[in-house]
Amino acid sequence: MSVFQGAYRAHTNIALIKYWGKANKDLFIPTTSSLSLTLDALYTDSRVTFSSDFDKDVFYLNGQLRNEVETAKISQFLDLFRAEAAVDLKAKVESVNHVPTAAGLASSSSAFSALAAATRSALNLEGQISDQVLSTYARRGSGSATRSIFGGFVEWQKGTRNENSMAVRVDEANWDIGMVIMAINTAEKRVSSREGMAHTLNTSPFYPEWVKQNMIDLDRIKAAIVKQDFQLMGEIAEANAMRMHATTMAADPSFTYFEPETIKAIQVVQDLRATGVLAYYTIDAGPNVKVLCRASQMDEVVAFFKVYFPHMDFIKTTAGPGIQRLDRWEYEDGAFA
Repeated sequence: MSVFQGAYRAHTNIALIKYWGKANKDLFIPTTSSLSLTLDALYTDSRVTFSSDFDKDVFYLNGQLRNEVETAKISQFLDLFRAEAAVDLKAKVESVNHVPTAAGLASSSSAFSALAAATRSALNLEGQISDQVLSTYARRGSGSATRSIFGGFVEWQKGTRNENSMAVRVDEANWDIGMVIMAINTAEKRVSSREGMAHTLNTSPFYPEWVKQNMIDLDRIKAAIVKQDFQLMGEIAEANAMRMHATTMAADPSFTYFEPETIKAIQVVQDLRATGVLAYYTIDAGPNVKVLCRASQMDEVVAFFKVYFPHMDFIKTTAGPGIQRLDRWEYEDGAFA
């Protein structure tokens, strides 16, 4: 019996310059480059076991066996690595998600980044696939996963083909950077990100201008990060998020991920900033609001929000690392070779 195994942790990321639309839907090549912050508090652990004794792929998420449709997507992803390693072994995939799934908190970014790293390790492909190249594999599972291979501020360079649409670290973000996440609604979204971006690209008259402006925003925010200009970085990120959501509202038919409490939270961020605290909101494809702030002021930010949202759950996080090898699997059977 041949058994090959690997396990990795990857952290989720939140885009400050958004990815919203595919130029190539099969290869997940985006219409624009994007930039994100990897987050320490939210992550996925994945273990992949290949064995000659397995007759099919199986996929467990949070200890639950998943259905054939979900498993087929995982199998297709594993095939990329099986082809590189020239093997036809079936696999058992186990993922433990420390992120609410399908709720606008970018769980897919950590999920496919961890899966890519664990599969590379299991098939002993580290010598053939560098971390930067690994980001092109992660991209094939979920676009945002491209960026979670690395920690800190990360750019996903859109590229023009499979080989050059990849992630590049911009800055380790080891300065006073924090984020407070408001879990306004952690239920599954009514319009998935994939559906939403495809519909927007095809029907929104704002979309071409979004693409042009996104390039400008990206250049400006990278310059702000190099200078550690927190205020300018926050202003650019906030404006970029609202431009993305404007494209959805202009789609035909129009739709939005905002809920009433999303709008209220935006207003609270503006009120907080009026007190002198540098805080800026960003919102992905979902209702949840992320507040970019100084790590040293996260408690102050939460206290301010608690006045308006006394029953809300908040997640405080600093910048997170890139992919990390796991030497123990703590969820079922302890240590493994």
